[in-house]
Amino acid sequence: MTERFRPARSLRAQILLVTVLGLSLAALVFFSLTGLGSWLIREKYMSAENVNRRKAQIFSQFNAYVTSQGISGRDTAALARWTATHDYVTIFLFDTGREQLYSGGKLESGTGNVYDPQIHGRLYPIRFSDGLYQVAVGDNSQVRQRQLVTIGAVVVAGISFLLLFMWYTGRLTRRIIALSREAAAVSAGDLERCIRAPGNDELGALADSMDEMRRSVIDRMGKEKRAWEANTELITAISHDIRTPMTSLIGYLGLLCERHEDETTRAQLASSAYAKAMELKDLTDQLFRYFLVYGKAELEVSPERFDARVLLEQMLGEMEFDLADAGFSMQRSGLPGDCFITVDPLFLKRVLDNLVSNIRKYADPNVPVTVRAALRDGVLSLCVSNATAPGFARRESTKIGLRTCEKILTALGGSFTTQSDGEHFSAELTLPAEEQGVTVM
Repeated sequence: MTERFRPARSLRAQILLVTVLGLSLAALVFFSLTGLGSWLIREKYMSAENVNRRKAQIFSQFNAYVTSQGISGRDTAALARWTATHDYVTIFLFDTGREQLYSGGKLESGTGNVYDPQIHGRLYPIRFSDGLYQVAVGDNSQVRQRQLVTIGAVVVAGISFLLLFMWYTGRLTRRIIALSREAAAVSAGDLERCIRAPGNDELGALADSMDEMRRSVIDRMGKEKRAWEANTELITAISHDIRTPMTSLIGYLGLLCERHEDETTRAQLASSAYAKAMELKDLTDQLFRYFLVYGKAELEVSPERFDARVLLEQMLGEMEFDLADAGFSMQRSGLPGDCFITVDPLFLKRVLDNLVSNIRKYADPNVPVTVRAALRDGVLSLCVSNATAPGFARRESTKIGLRTCEKILTALGGSFTTQSDGEHFSAELTLPAEEQGVTVM
């Protein structure tokens, strides 16, 4: 199993980084614009020339109001109405004796309603309806300019932050869209298309996992295809091989049915029929073992409870007869008594038949085959060992027979193990048992 991919930079960390960068950029833009705006207001907007020009315009407008409306110098309500309609303008009214009669409008911060020649400039005479008065005009419109600069800086800084964040989210969205398109193409059947999402984050890990899944699907499909082809070739080959001995067997049995008087001929026909029948048995056993190993994942067993001694006596007796027929001798020991096992006898018989087949192929007939049984801690153990035939190199590349035994014993709740040193071979099968005592033969 491969180690789980750990992103070098997670999306959460990237989003946090982009947020910090965006806020830093917004702060830089804000302070840069406010600094630039303050400099322009101080050096340009509040220059003496521009201030005097604006004050002259305000004085002209105020003079026109007083003249057109016939305002009295004592009519503070009329003066207040005018200053109320002119933001950031300050008016100071004095009589001829330099007594302050009125101050109104947006006053300079820190000065209150006190006239300061350094701030508000000199006094100008204006004729009111009741006589001549002196007026000083103050221009505080730089306050409005600073507010506008601040508002503009906030807007531009906010836009800068949004543009950076939109750039990142757009890049992330494009990666997600590209990944979804590749996944859709693979799901549509294009399994040769690699799934890629550049980046060392969760999206990259997701793309790698999806691509690994794609490769696993391709590999599994390849294995299934090869297994299907192998099954087809095996069925074709065995079907062809079965037809030959089957035809001969039918022929021999047909001749036997004609009841020839010659006993020698009848014996020869019976021997030939028996040999062909054994060929058929070997072919069908080979087919069974193959499909048992490469067929269904789980075997459908039907276990029943048996007296272990009785069942093993019967099966080992058949095994001894088959080996004796092939020129082998067998020695048995340690069969348990008063012990019960729960097995499917047909499958257990298959295991022993596979062992007999291996012994007949690879064992030395001059050395007895030993079978030892033991019962320990609720486990019945049956060990079958034999000597390998001299000068015979054991060759079973697929080991289908041994795999069949292992799969059957696993399905029965036991185990199957083998050992070989080139000169001796042993197989041990175990089954769970209900221990009630042991009797040694």
